Amino acid sequence: MARPIVGIPCDIKQLSSFPFHAVGEKYITAVAGGAGALPWLIPSLGDSELLDESLGMLDGILLPGSPSNIQPHYYGGPPSREGMLHDPARDASTLPLVVRAVERGLPVLGICRGAQEVNVALGGELYQHVQEEAGYFDHREKTDAPLEHQYGPIHHVSLTPGGWLAEWAGEERIAVNSLHQQGVKRLAPGLVVEGLAEDGLVEAFRMDAARGFLLAVQWHPEWQYWNNTVSMAIFRAFGDACRSHRDKRSE
Repeated sequence: MARPIVGIPCDIKQLSSFPFHAVGEKYITAVAGGAGALPWLIPSLGDSELLDESLGMLDGILLPGSPSNIQPHYYGGPPSREGMLHDPARDASTLPLVVRAVERGLPVLGICRGAQEVNVALGGELYQHVQEEAGYFDHREKTDAPLEHQYGPIHHVSLTPGGWLAEWAGEERIAVNSLHQQGVKRLAPGLVVEGLAEDGLVEAFRMDAARGFLLAVQWHPEWQYWNNTVSMAIFRAFGDACRSHRDKRSE
């Protein structure tokens, strides 16, 4: 039977003099190898008709991480500081995409920026600079370090007893490669905590009453997913949900 099709929204990257629609290879590889699905890149054109047509062909959505941040007016935050990187075209595509996917019961996996998009799209709020909030750690990566260090385990996450991640991990505390500046300030209605960092910041959540699979993590399970049992479990469960959606779609 054909693989399920997983849509991955693109960033807009300026390469030389031209804008390109792009997705990091590690996300594409994780969808293909970890979830056993066919990656399908979704251009970020902010076109409602295109989004609806895309969703009609897809069996799941993976929202990838990105250096850019969601524009704060989407969640009622103060204006961004000068120099903050934004991707308005991605915002205009992914935020309505999340809502439409949830309405259709389409499996959704959000990673880093993608997790933040899920929260904002469904009505939550973000901290713009977690490291400046009282009681929270500095979760940013050391940009001058090799990638192996940037994406190495940086802190622990306590998993919610009885939650999906705790069940898949077989334990209630895992080390993660979380690297970010923004984070969840308030979870959207209907979202349930799946994991907390040692400082209490929400690092993982799922939808409580979703008709399908919806999981979001602030860390990067796509990075060398084959070397991490929890990462493998996340992509396997996502792939299984996508296959189930494919089967129902073909009935």
